[in-house]
Amino acid sequence: MPLSSTRSQPDAVAADAWFAGAAGQAVLASEAGCIGEALRQRPGQPSLWLGPASMALPGQMGGAAVLRLHWAEGATLGGGLRCTLPLPVASESCAIVVVQHAGDAGCDPRALLEEGARVLLPGGWLWLLALNPITPYRLRWRGHALRAREPVTWRRLLRSAGLLPEAISQGLGPSWNVTPVPRLQAGVGLRAAFLLRAEKRRWPLTPLPTPRVLGWQAGTPA
Repeated sequence: MPLSSTRSQPDAVAADAWFAGAAGQAVLASEAGCIGEALRQRPGQPSLWLGPASMALPGQMGGAAVLRLHWAEGATLGGGLRCTLPLPVASESCAIVVVQHAGDAGCDPRALLEEGARVLLPGGWLWLLALNPITPYRLRWRGHALRAREPVTWRRLLRSAGLLPEAISQGLGPSWNVTPVPRLQAGVGLRAAFLLRAEKRRWPLTPLPTPRVLGWQAGTPA
């Protein structure tokens, strides 16, 4: 059974320290092109990006309107706003939502994806980047309070949130060497991370509970 951490519970501070180090930066650098593509997908429309604080902004953002958040100690999120879940973001206000390793670092994955689905416009996309629990690279994050989940688990959570995930995950990042590998491959394989995209359909395939509707709220600047 794959080992993702020697700690019993994920810890945001320890997770952030790993992503700030050489092994974590190799994974984040592998994902930079993917993040840039996601944020350029709907030019002129707002996007939400939740990821590690140590992730550098990808180049050629094309003037995209992006609310960037990162996890902090406890259940707090920092960045463009300092807040907790539920997010102080209006329902159906974002064309793109990027969730980059927030579930790996201890954020409640179910609540996180439900919030992502809530703020997405109908026809919008959620881009999920997560660690691969069967990669040999997991030995490099062992002891840093990260919890990796298989794509099938994330698909189940995405469907539960009312989103339609793509059938195939795409692997990216290194398998063992601490070197960025940005090339995407069909299937996760042994790559350190994977991309799984999900769409918010305009008309759900099955009836869903009436979502909680939130208007814009005043957040506390970070």
